[in-house]
Amino acid sequence: MDGKWASAGGAVLLLLLVAFFLYLLHKLLLGHKKLLPPGPIALPIFGHFHLLGNNPHQDLYKLAQKHGPIMYMRFGFVPTIVVSSPSAAELVLKTHDLVFANRPHNEAAKYVGYEQRGITFGRYGPYWRNMRKLCTLELLSQLRINQFHSMRKLELHLLVSSLKKDSSEIVDVSARVSNLTADMICLMVFGRKYGDKDMGDKGFKAVVMEVLEVAAKFNLGDYFPYLGLLDLQGLTRRMKGLSKIFDRFLEKIIHDHVLNNNKFQNKKEARDFVDTMMEILESGEAGFEFGRQHIKALLLDLFVAGMDTSATAVEWALSELIRHPTVMKKLQKELEDVVGMDHMVEESHLDGLEYLDCVIKEIMRLHPVAPLLLPHESMEDCVLDGFHVPKGSRIIVNVFAIGRDPETWVEPEKFLPERFIGSSIDVRGRDFQLLPFGSGRRGCPGLQLGLLVVRLVVAQLVHCFDWELPNGMLPCELDMSEHFGIVTARSKHLMAIPTYRLHI
Repeated sequence: MDGKWASAGGAVLLLLLVAFFLYLLHKLLLGHKKLLPPGPIALPIFGHFHLLGNNPHQDLYKLAQKHGPIMYMRFGFVPTIVVSSPSAAELVLKTHDLVFANRPHNEAAKYVGYEQRGITFGRYGPYWRNMRKLCTLELLSQLRINQFHSMRKLELHLLVSSLKKDSSEIVDVSARVSNLTADMICLMVFGRKYGDKDMGDKGFKAVVMEVLEVAAKFNLGDYFPYLGLLDLQGLTRRMKGLSKIFDRFLEKIIHDHVLNNNKFQNKKEARDFVDTMMEILESGEAGFEFGRQHIKALLLDLFVAGMDTSATAVEWALSELIRHPTVMKKLQKELEDVVGMDHMVEESHLDGLEYLDCVIKEIMRLHPVAPLLLPHESMEDCVLDGFHVPKGSRIIVNVFAIGRDPETWVEPEKFLPERFIGSSIDVRGRDFQLLPFGSGRRGCPGLQLGLLVVRLVVAQLVHCFDWELPNGMLPCELDMSEHFGIVTARSKHLMAIPTYRLHI
């Protein structure tokens, strides 16, 4: 046993020596004539990891206040540029959008996401462009979104009914909203709802949450070439296990759809996303390489991305509204005037709810669900506002920091939906002061669906119920701490007491 430990220790020491040599070589080749952006002092080999804590978006925001909106950092051997202002974000996501359209190597997407075949973490190129086009036109178009209108209405009515039954009782709002969005996504993507028993012993939602947790962890393999092979953190073993669970689940879904491929023959509007993709696969008309692995990668993208993001945005919205009773009352008054107390909110009402839009924009400014978006990678050397950005650099757009830019926002730490009254700033990626869905080629393709769900669920829950905190807790006492991840949610579930307020 001692010999094995000694052998393993010697291997690690050798790898560290090789890593140090490569670091010195990297520094030598990088040269010192080209002006890199300013940044904090790095440690040898490890770089700037020591400056990041449990909430990296907050740490990077504080560092940018000292070093500037275009900041150079290094994580392992990976040069990283952090942008933290609207003008810097515009340079990355618009002016030089094509240069930064790539995604870096990602161990989680490699093992769980079918070798980065999906659109979320997929490498930029002809295949990715075709997959994105297919997803946008066939799955997430306004026409397809409208086809699921009755389903959204029914699922939201079920949630309201369950909350009405629990009126004046303490409920786990976070869990209820998460279940709602999971059921909606399952119905759209897979054609039916799924529960814990459908994903083996771990449980359905537990597996999804573990995927998001593992994908958000610092992984040596993403920053130190070849160290990932040693799996010193045990993450590769976990990712391979999760991959097998998801693959069995997705294979069963595809198999069931193949067996029942005629069930929607005369009812095309009810087709789910799997039906659509299997039809494309069987027709051979995709126009690019498109097999079962690609379908599973896209299904995984749509499901995991869609399940948690909308629920988290709704959770933050209700939290802030409960903390600010005046804003809650103002929104309820608008709903009373536009919808009426004898009707529930319909999707047709949303365009007339101007203050609701202000509330949603302010939530997405103050609590972006993906505060660092997803990393970009430079495909060639580039000059960014006079600074050199080496090929292969990671680009992090800190939308958490952009939403707190004092040159853009008055009193940026305060929840003030009124700041958007009369403002043309939108969340769709055209205005770089507010980028919850990103922008450019790698902007979120599910923007329309996500925005619709968030607006509808918030409006319905605020219109149907008054909300108060349990055990006499004051609004100002509500814990608003964050749990960082690919999706950054509340660190503690939102617990509240609903009281039904409609006349129906």
